[in-house]
Amino acid sequence: MHVEAHHLVKTYPPGVRALDGLSISIAPGEIFGLLGPNGAGKSTAIKILTTLAKPDEGTATVAGHDVGKHPDRVRRAIGVVAQKSGSDPLATGRDNLMLQGRLYRMPTRALKQRVDELLDRFDLADAADRAAKTYSGGMLRRLDVAIGLVHQPEVLFLDEPTTGLDPEARAALWQEIEHLSAAEGLTILLTTHYLEEADQLAGRLAIVDRGAVVVEGTPEELKGELRGDAIHVQLRGAPDQAAVKAALTTHVRDARLNGTELSARADDGARTVPAVLAALDAAGVRVGSVTVARPSLDDVYLRHVGRRFTTATNEEA
Repeated sequence: MHVEAHHLVKTYPPGVRALDGLSISIAPGEIFGLLGPNGAGKSTAIKILTTLAKPDEGTATVAGHDVGKHPDRVRRAIGVVAQKSGSDPLATGRDNLMLQGRLYRMPTRALKQRVDELLDRFDLADAADRAAKTYSGGMLRRLDVAIGLVHQPEVLFLDEPTTGLDPEARAALWQEIEHLSAAEGLTILLTTHYLEEADQLAGRLAIVDRGAVVVEGTPEELKGELRGDAIHVQLRGAPDQAAVKAALTTHVRDARLNGTELSARADDGARTVPAVLAALDAAGVRVGSVTVARPSLDDVYLRHVGRRFTTATNEEA
């Protein structure tokens, strides 16, 4: 495995347990996603794997090197794109890339060639000699990824790489991330709180909640475990939970009520909806809207964590 972490534990004062036994394994050339809301422990895991923090318990290796015993070897083998841009806003795009290469003691001729290659590849050649502070959000993020790739690392860490980007810039960066894995065999660890991003990019992913992995697998495997269709009902008013669940007992399974949002599962959602609506109406429960959909990662999160992903994100905000 290219990246391995075993039972990582990290506690911050005053007793905040950021990681609670997190374990992951990532194969060479794989895009592996850590999916979870803000505060789930994803960034803490990245800090440990990139040698920026030490765990209280557990071990980890990256590119075959122990992060605790040989941090210098790990740093030479990895590229890191943090949540906040690491570029110098007053330096040009080209100078930012050149500085990164010099930090890794790359020969000048090879470095200049690599910088030109990355500027072209990330569509930054025309802006290469402009200060980074003049770049758009999408351009700046592409520069950050290019900086992480200057020294041709074995493993690339992307910590929330598309946060704050508009949909077009996000889609463009997704395409480049997919290319890095498919065409170059680069191992990528991606952290994200975007369900769609994890579904689109990750060959395998781990859902993280409160510092621990709750379930792991490919997106299709995880969604496939949820048989049938997902039924989502928006209720009106403040429904009686016992009455709602009693009304649905014979029609659906895995019924969960969160405020006025009702989620359940059925083998044939389209055929089940009329019976669900009739049962709720008979119980005096008013319905605002109802939708039927194939299983999503949000449904996977709900099943394993017990609450909606958006709810968890709002709780941590």
